[in-house]
Amino acid sequence: MGTQFTVRRIVIAGVLAAIAILLGVTRLGFIPVPTPAGNATIMHVPAIIGGIMEGWLVGWIIGTIFGIFSFLQATVPLFKDPFVAILPRMFIGITAYFTYAGLKNFNESGALIIAAAIGTLTNTVLVLGMAVVRGYMAPSVAVGVGITHGLPEIVVAALVTWAVVVAWKRIKTGRDKARI
Repeated sequence: MGTQFTVRRIVIAGVLAAIAILLGVTRLGFIPVPTPAGNATIMHVPAIIGGIMEGWLVGWIIGTIFGIFSFLQATVPLFKDPFVAILPRMFIGITAYFTYAGLKNFNESGALIIAAAIGTLTNTVLVLGMAVVRGYMAPSVAVGVGITHGLPEIVVAALVTWAVVVAWKRIKTGRDKARI
């Protein structure tokens, strides 16, 4: 996928960024899970889907918008720091795109699931890593949060990403066949 801005890419980036923001504003992006954290987030999933479907640039844009939204909505010092709230989120769609691009020729479903897991890990590891580097939490706390919070998020992100991308590709394929 090129880095060229097309009307399609701009529209898809805007729609997926709006979905990420909507998930945050309405709290629909927080799924209750039986962990000490209490919720798994899916707010990063639009960046993963954007990266997979439209390339790393769209994934970067959506991840950046997600990070900015997280920064602007922050209620705790940790996320009022742009190095924690924004910078890590910029890489979610990029890592998801390159993972998917590298694996899709071997197994499409597996590539989607692994790309979602890598995108989620990018969010979890980089946010928690920056929180440690910036002095907001101890490394042992970050590891505990990463395990109890990150694992459910990987499962949820993989399921949602797989379902959305498969459906999106079926719709796109059906539309393309209709034109022939």
